[in-house]
Amino acid sequence: MPNIMLTRIDNRLIHGQVATQWNSSIGANLILVANNKVANDKMRQGLMDMAAPNGVATRYFTLEKTINIIEKAADRQKIFIICETPEDVLTLVEGGVPIDKVNIGNMHMSEGKRQVATSVAVDDADVEAFKKLQEKGVELEIRRVPSMAAEDVSKLFH
Repeated sequence: MPNIMLTRIDNRLIHGQVATQWNSSIGANLILVANNKVANDKMRQGLMDMAAPNGVATRYFTLEKTINIIEKAADRQKIFIICETPEDVLTLVEGGVPIDKVNIGNMHMSEGKRQVATSVAVDDADVEAFKKLQEKGVELEIRRVPSMAAEDVSKLFH
């Protein structure tokens, strides 16, 4: 079974907050960005590689490749999965990726979304994905950085 340290939803994917605070908090040695667009965007990958901590490997896989390859992870790999949306996390879970907890970090405001927490804005599709994740036994937490207290996840469903 893969050693998944944390799965995070963050629409900025790898950036300073993720690289320094989250990664050092969980001790991952591999950051896996599961995102269909970024998997084929070498420029974005290069920019994110610059933000990644020294000594931490990065991988940029499509959702399908993540589902197909995650079971082949070595025991020594301490994996930090980052997805852009709750729908992407749900796709991974439904595909058999053993995710038991999801950290909801940055989901920025955009058209059709409503602000429900400091750094989280959702639309109906997001809410539906979060409900399905909970139904599948996945624990949800809203927390921007490790030093902050988690916010009440019931905010997601109002």
